[in-house]
Amino acid sequence: MTTGNTSRADANRRRILDVALAELLRDPDASMDQIARAAGVVRRTVYGHFPSREALISTLVDGAVEALAGADARARAGVTDPAEAVARSVLALWPVADRYRLLIALAQRTVTVQGIRERLAPLRENKVRLLQRGLDEGAFSSPLPAPALAYVHEQMLFAVMEAVNDGLVAAEEAGRSATVAVLTAAGVPAALAARLVAEVS
Repeated sequence: MTTGNTSRADANRRRILDVALAELLRDPDASMDQIARAAGVVRRTVYGHFPSREALISTLVDGAVEALAGADARARAGVTDPAEAVARSVLALWPVADRYRLLIALAQRTVTVQGIRERLAPLRENKVRLLQRGLDEGAFSSPLPAPALAYVHEQMLFAVMEAVNDGLVAAEEAGRSATVAVLTAAGVPAALAARLVAEVS
């Protein structure tokens, strides 16, 4: 394949992914035909890049995880206080997670929950190190070891996303509320957690 064909194929693939994300967020049951039409390509082109709808969704989830990892790393850079680092991390992760929350709910039907958990492993490892430091320094207090506490935090964020999807929490409040909830789950007193979130958001 020539360079021109390769760059055109890459551009097509990026366009299909962008359009697919928009279509699936609008209609979680959007078919490959609908995605192809919205992207302005024939169905064969979509299948040329993604052999199935599940493969397409899986690739979108990979992109979401990359975006989450980038937001987390930028938020924690240079922050030494563990509680502040957790607060900044969750506050930075939330807008990215919120953009993808319908996709994540969809992915839980098509990509196994175990598959999503595996994709989040590098992000979780960073969180475990941060939580361990906070536990060691006394910033956090939990009956759970850091790796288990990281699982709890992860599931709390998924639960808040589902609550937003179901209309139980206002999207504009969810990020700050989730951050306070995560900090209190790590043993930070609620008033202190709320004050810290207000300061850094």
